[in-house]
Amino acid sequence: MEDFFKLKERGTTIRKEFVAGMVTFFAMCYILSVNAGMFSNPLGDGSNPLGVSFGAIYIGTGLAAIVGALLMGLLANLPLALASAMGENAFFVYSVCLALGMSYPNALVLTLIDGILFIALTVTGLRRLVFDSIPTSVRKGIMVGLGLFIALLGLQSAGIVVAHPSTGVTLASFNVMTNKWGALMPCLVALGTFWTICALSHRNVPGAVFIGLFAGTVAYYFLGVTVAGFYDTVNLSLESPFAAFKAFGKESFGQVFTRGFDFSPYIAEHGMTSFALVFATTALSMCMMDLFDTLGTLYATCGVGNLLTKEGNVPNMNRAMLADSIATTVGAACGVSTVSTFVESSAGVMEGGRTGLTSIFTALFFGLALFLTPIARLVPSCATSACLVYVGALMLGGAKNIDWRRLDVAIPAFMTICMIPFTCNIAFGIAFGMFSYVIMSFASKRASEISASSWVVTILFGATLFLTH
Repeated sequence: MEDFFKLKERGTTIRKEFVAGMVTFFAMCYILSVNAGMFSNPLGDGSNPLGVSFGAIYIGTGLAAIVGALLMGLLANLPLALASAMGENAFFVYSVCLALGMSYPNALVLTLIDGILFIALTVTGLRRLVFDSIPTSVRKGIMVGLGLFIALLGLQSAGIVVAHPSTGVTLASFNVMTNKWGALMPCLVALGTFWTICALSHRNVPGAVFIGLFAGTVAYYFLGVTVAGFYDTVNLSLESPFAAFKAFGKESFGQVFTRGFDFSPYIAEHGMTSFALVFATTALSMCMMDLFDTLGTLYATCGVGNLLTKEGNVPNMNRAMLADSIATTVGAACGVSTVSTFVESSAGVMEGGRTGLTSIFTALFFGLALFLTPIARLVPSCATSACLVYVGALMLGGAKNIDWRRLDVAIPAFMTICMIPFTCNIAFGIAFGMFSYVIMSFASKRASEISASSWVVTILFGATLFLTH
């Protein structure tokens, strides 16, 4: 173990790595319930439009996290863990499936292609070419817009933001004189959970999101006593944990291969031209999001633990990227969206994790969590929604890196940021960001600086908007 992970060289011990792995797990294990809830009940009303159950996605998310953490530890020897990425899962569910109308297995094919393309780009070294095709202003805007999108989804799922016939959305009624307590209570639990997570995170409490999620769940069932008929509508029975494995094998595992490549229903409704353009731009959007998310997280997390090289690079970068991309392909086979490195890994790094052994221990804890599906199923959507809002708040921090004093930078970033949540589609945000970038480049007399790859991406998104939407 010493020879493989180089524990002494990095100033750590097995005990430190174990504790760091445990801290990393508790910092990110919320993804098991949040992801399962998003796929099985995306509208927050008990419906199941994707046709997959909570248990199936819970197991798929856990297995993908295990594979990702093992690959990162064994291939790259870095203390980083992976799971279904927040943002990418929202894009999968709300944009690809619900907005575009593709089936759950069809969307898994796009995730599979994302992983395979990511592998090819990493192995061939073409990663930089794809990265440079999106201008810096748009790249920074994607993460901020994605944060607003996720926050909006969380607020809607919690019932805090509701539909309005004139403005589209508005604040739900908090009037205790006219509003029923049964409708108001979940909103208050969601807000309380969100503020608890924020307060604990501000005080650097390890596993703040998990603790907040647990506290919100307890508060929800405790306050249920005050709601007439509350326990008549809640299923508190604990089924066998193996039922989730059975659902996983039937509903999620391998669906990308058995049903995913049948796009005939979508083609019959929208036509081959529309399908080809939507397929290409959606796959490109997934790959771009995965690439930016992974690169940003790798640099940020390794920077926290002083793990960067003297040149300021991530050690074993190509191996880390390869682990990330392979995990995404495995995730697609398990029936979940893009798997990426989690920034919550920084919690374990701050706890002393310095090698891939931290990731191995994190994978072990995820393995144990696979058998807790009946308990995880009890977590209410109002509590998981608070996690979405919190993650969205964190992602808005990227706005400070945008030079708002320069219009040629600010406008592409602004259009990317606002169009993602306003259209509920990340691809549309990227499209309008690219259009703005080209126009502002001409206005600044810098059109010659637009790369050929940027022109290709812009034209591709333009064709999708004008020919399919």
